[in-house]
Amino acid sequence: MRTIMILHDTLRRDMLSCYNPDTDVKTPNMDALAADSIVFDKHFTGSMPCMPARRDIMCGRLNFLDRSWGPIEIFDETLPKTLSNKGIRSHMITDHAHYFRIGGENYCQQFSTYEFFRGQESDPWVSLIDDPQMPKDFFGEVKRQYECNRTKLKGEADYPSVKCFKAAMDWVDANQDSDDFFLMVETFDPHEPFDVPREYLDLYHDDYDGPHFDLPKYHKIDEETEEATEHLKHRYKALITMTDKNLGLFIDKLKAAGMYEDTMIILTTDHGYCLGEREFIGKNYMPYYNELSNIPLIIHLPKHEHAGEHRNEITQNIDLMPTFLEYHKVDIPERVTGKSLWPLINEKKPVKEYALYGCHGLSVNLFDGRYTYFRAPRRDDCCFEYTTSLTTIRNWLGKEIAEKIECGHFMNGVNLPVYKVPAVKNAIVSDNQYLKQDALYDIESDPQQLHSISDGTLIKGMEQKLSKAMSEHFAPDEQWMRLGLDK
Repeated sequence: MRTIMILHDTLRRDMLSCYNPDTDVKTPNMDALAADSIVFDKHFTGSMPCMPARRDIMCGRLNFLDRSWGPIEIFDETLPKTLSNKGIRSHMITDHAHYFRIGGENYCQQFSTYEFFRGQESDPWVSLIDDPQMPKDFFGEVKRQYECNRTKLKGEADYPSVKCFKAAMDWVDANQDSDDFFLMVETFDPHEPFDVPREYLDLYHDDYDGPHFDLPKYHKIDEETEEATEHLKHRYKALITMTDKNLGLFIDKLKAAGMYEDTMIILTTDHGYCLGEREFIGKNYMPYYNELSNIPLIIHLPKHEHAGEHRNEITQNIDLMPTFLEYHKVDIPERVTGKSLWPLINEKKPVKEYALYGCHGLSVNLFDGRYTYFRAPRRDDCCFEYTTSLTTIRNWLGKEIAEKIECGHFMNGVNLPVYKVPAVKNAIVSDNQYLKQDALYDIESDPQQLHSISDGTLIKGMEQKLSKAMSEHFAPDEQWMRLGLDK
């Protein structure tokens, strides 16, 4: 069995015509792939942002209930390792620099082999002792390291995501006669900074002449002009279009090599992004609206099975691991809480009642097929991280509160002792910046989530569903206390 997963970062579903026929984003190759695939309309992320989402995908289990941003744990049974135990080789091609920073340990090493292309965001790649040429007038942020990295980008072929797809094509040339593998092609694009060659901006008739703006701060719009915000949207769309072009070259290579017809190809992302909706830009600090949480999932099956069909039932990224394992006829580990999608794919049978999603220490959110419910924390003094490795995003976990860290057998189903670290400081977003508020939206009548419902009976029902969902995902006991819920 051949499986290829294409993982983009920060790809909004409403930019794709298979989800939004009115989009102006030019993605002919994603459109063609979707037309020859099953499109999942109610697909949701689980843990956010980048590395928590990847642990979800690799482990088939939600990360955010137990810990924030961090590495693959000693006790994790991952997709590539589970395949490897059955003699199925895997390969990862990525330009995602977080794998190689503190807090991103042991992800790439799960694969039989991997390739990494340098230069995205603040990847410490290009060394310049003197400052490079830095924009003096700008909105958002300008990061020195990225400006150093940018000096290597002389043309489209130099961009890391383009190199990823070129490497994937080379991999196909070297392995086209193989019939049992898992290939993961991952591009950081269209994640910010929205840096793209001018020719792609021209496709969107961008004539902006204001301050430099390709790396926004995560915040409510304040200093940016309306023209600057529109320019930022053009940059994001242009970056999607460049990504789409190179995806198309890879698909063409698969077809030329005779591998497209009998390969399962999955395209998805980790999360979305706000581009001015409700005046928000970015992610993490605002409630997890559907611009962030309801993400694309496109699955191409061998022999064009179910091509052009849509599935309207709930799915999540934690469901991908068991789906891949069943396809490869490999047993699913007991700790996996995701559900194989094959009953939904083949018989249109729902595989789950809800999607549970969020970011560690912040609101816990649930979608039941009609309503989205955001439950904000009631207490900040009873949240913990459980881990065998004291690292988090670019930092050490709990170093400043070493005297409060415990070690013991705290996790159900885990036979190893773990550190129990009080979450006194959120690793991903400043606590005083996060907007803590409950909300309930009817997605049928209010798909843009603009009008929160205050119906007490509905809210009580969603509280009960949320409590049930947390139990089914083995949430630590204190999560109920933290959220003010009955278990």
